[in-house]
Amino acid sequence: MGSNVENIYNVIGRNIKYYRKQKGWTQRVLSEKLLLSDSFIAKLESVTHQTLSIDTLEQIAKVLDVPIEKFFESKEK
Repeated sequence: MGSNVENIYNVIGRNIKYYRKQKGWTQRVLSEKLLLSDSFIAKLESVTHQTLSIDTLEQIAKVLDVPIEKFFESKEK
């Protein structure tokens, strides 16, 4: 079960990175818009296991203008 939890956080992190880059934003720009640390965003987007609350994910979705469910979609090739 642990690997499934880590996997969903990796999927969410990859999607945050994808949609952030679609906006042409750096991690710093996103972190400033969310009032979060650069290191928190970096950890979310990396393979480092980083948890986040649904409230935080909702804030990220709103700032990136992406429906929250998009963060759960696997884009693996």
